[in-house]
Amino acid sequence: MNQSVFKLESLLETHEQPFMVIGTDLHVLAVNQAWEIVFGIRREQQIGKPCCDQQGSCRHQRLFQTLEPYAGIFSNQGSSAEKKLVNVRGYPLLDADGRLHLGESQTLLHKKGADIQQTGMVGKSETFLQLKSQLQQAAGLQAPVLLLGETGTGKELAAEFVHRHSQHAHGEFVIADCTVFGEELFESELFGHEKGAFTGAASNKKGLFELADNGTLFLDEIGELPFSQQAKLLRALESGQFRRVGGTATLKANVRVVCATHRNLAEMVRQGRFREDLFYRLSVFPVKLPPLRERKQDIPLLVDHFLKLFSQLRGQQVSISRDGLIKLIQHAWPGNIRELRNCLQLAGGLCGGSIIQPPDIHFMQMMGESANIAGLDSHDIELPEPIDTNLMSPVEQYEAGFINSLIQKYQGNRKLIAAEMNISERTLYRKLNRLNLN
Repeated sequence: MNQSVFKLESLLETHEQPFMVIGTDLHVLAVNQAWEIVFGIRREQQIGKPCCDQQGSCRHQRLFQTLEPYAGIFSNQGSSAEKKLVNVRGYPLLDADGRLHLGESQTLLHKKGADIQQTGMVGKSETFLQLKSQLQQAAGLQAPVLLLGETGTGKELAAEFVHRHSQHAHGEFVIADCTVFGEELFESELFGHEKGAFTGAASNKKGLFELADNGTLFLDEIGELPFSQQAKLLRALESGQFRRVGGTATLKANVRVVCATHRNLAEMVRQGRFREDLFYRLSVFPVKLPPLRERKQDIPLLVDHFLKLFSQLRGQQVSISRDGLIKLIQHAWPGNIRELRNCLQLAGGLCGGSIIQPPDIHFMQMMGESANIAGLDSHDIELPEPIDTNLMSPVEQYEAGFINSLIQKYQGNRKLIAAEMNISERTLYRKLNRLNLN
């Protein structure tokens, strides 16, 4: 493996979900530890293998042809013959030398009761205990639950907690990421489709409602659901009935619904971007998840929890010095618990021994945050527009940082930037929009 790919693979370990890097030859270049754990396959067995079944339509090949990001629900095979459904996001990315690769994040679509994390929520602060009490109340009711809070506060773990303590705990916990539901995907993914219903529908397919029958359906980032699809979701929630795309039979599912969003849905209703009737249907029991800065008393416990987890994965004990812990407690944590986890995972890889020291700890700094550098006041220098890294995966941050360095190098000249990246200006323009770079 060349040095650039090695650096890229190291960065993947800061990604908490399964992640895979694929080369232009359609073979796997790297996977992270999360991928190994979820699919039960060691990376040595996967690296160098073809990306997928070449007999069918290959989504990875299409990306290299079009350079367009994609999202959807696909099946992946683990160590057993059992196929696992995963939410997938794929996009082009570059290594340190500017070579094009494909990055793909893969999140398990549903978990059986025995697979739910039993110790996922950690804390002892008054703020945390109040949250836990609210979640226990919500679990005991049949009313829909709406989890509110900033990115990285642990809304999926909170949803799992509600499921595990509810009467649906014996059923499956199905995750529906609403950010991947475009106009075309929504009905097929949520309600399923019949063979021949549309081009590419080669067989019957169950939707998420069917998969979640007698369990819990977690609608993550519900604020991203296209307005045109919201009425269809409302009808299914109110009646418990739906039809597969291309089907005539009316199906039923007994589903407990939990939703989450980092957006202000009430404001979106006022702006006409979210249906008022759906808002009231989903927000019967709202629960606000506090940001990490409001529960700093829990940071030592969270640090201990994550370091034990990383130690098990690495097979080597990792701890943190007192000064290192103080540095973590003093940080504002705009990315919340997710940022803390990623920070610790990177620090654990950087520390020379088995003890994390302050120099090993690096915080993700927003563009434009550095003030008073070399005696200059922030008003005296022109800063680029900030990049909201909280909404990016670590690999997207890597790609955005690389492109941003070229923007600085060529003073924003797109022709020169595209030439160095060996891509067209049109493709560069799409990347700039996707990564919110100016």
